[in-house]
Amino acid sequence: MSTEDSQGSENRFRKSPTGPAVAPPRIPPGRAPAPPVQPPRRRRHFWTIAIFILLVAGVCIRAYRDLSQPEAWHYWKDHYVSPSLTSEVIDTLYLDGPSKGRRALFVSGTIGPAAANWFRGRLEQANLAPGDIILLASPGGDLNQAAIMGEIVRSRSLATAVGSTDASGRVKPAYCASACVLVYAGGKTRFGVLGSALGVHRFVTARPVDDPIAEAQRISGLVLGYMTKMGVSSSIVEAMSETREIRWLSPKQALAMNLVTDPLGKP
Repeated sequence: MSTEDSQGSENRFRKSPTGPAVAPPRIPPGRAPAPPVQPPRRRRHFWTIAIFILLVAGVCIRAYRDLSQPEAWHYWKDHYVSPSLTSEVIDTLYLDGPSKGRRALFVSGTIGPAAANWFRGRLEQANLAPGDIILLASPGGDLNQAAIMGEIVRSRSLATAVGSTDASGRVKPAYCASACVLVYAGGKTRFGVLGSALGVHRFVTARPVDDPIAEAQRISGLVLGYMTKMGVSSSIVEAMSETREIRWLSPKQALAMNLVTDPLGKP
């Protein structure tokens, strides 16, 4: 490169088109420019990944401990995988004659360990008003969940009945037994459909306990307190305690216990 070319190149560097003249950096002869300092990225990424793995492992271990219990697994399955109950919204249920059609939610199946949360969600979707009906057809199931479902029914001032429906909305006889009776008892008005059946029996716990007699007394006390709160006679607990098999109440017995508050003829 000639001296003129070098000077021309230097002049071009000095004459910045967007600002004042800038002098080129001076590097001592024989010394290369120092490379830019790089942050220690590998170590930072390592600790980020390690913390993430520890967090995931903690969550997985806790989930495994929870789901390793049979009760937790049954709850998880009933809540997320395959609910044991099914429901159907009935826009017009002809329970007591064609002139008195009511909106209803038909609930059928076994009352599982997550039934109360499932039931609350279905009620929100159905958008029932006070006085509308919960139509039940169930062999029973979880006692505690049934009691919570009954409390939900009462808190919303809903009525209850036992039966199923046909395509026209007419009620057909069905049965409600064991824990289902607690849900039925939650109705502010409890209709008695001719041909439908209410069945009761002694409640027992399926889990091992130290004192089965004390546990049975505790359960009886809870059922008695619940039924009394719902306006049902204490004689229903006496009927329950007589047998571990299902005892089907006659219409007169259910009415005498105040379990049925509004008996109906055949629709």
